[in-house]
Amino acid sequence: YSSWERGLNENTNGLIRQYFPKGSCFESITDVDVKKIEDILNNRPRKALGYCTPNEIYDGIKRVQYE
Repeated sequence: YSSWERGLNENTNGLIRQYFPKGSCFESITDVDVKKIEDILNNRPRKALGYCTPNEIYDGIKRVQYE
């Protein structure tokens, strides 16, 4: 299992690392902090989703149109 074989996973890890850098002490991170970052990432438009957000797709607000 090499990192280049898990593109989506590695990309998501990179997005999370913007908020929780490597070496962060997770004992000081609250559930509220995690929820805040979760909301930010789930409302971020994604190229793979036709620039819709994951929440829009999940909620059925928009449909992805692939070319």
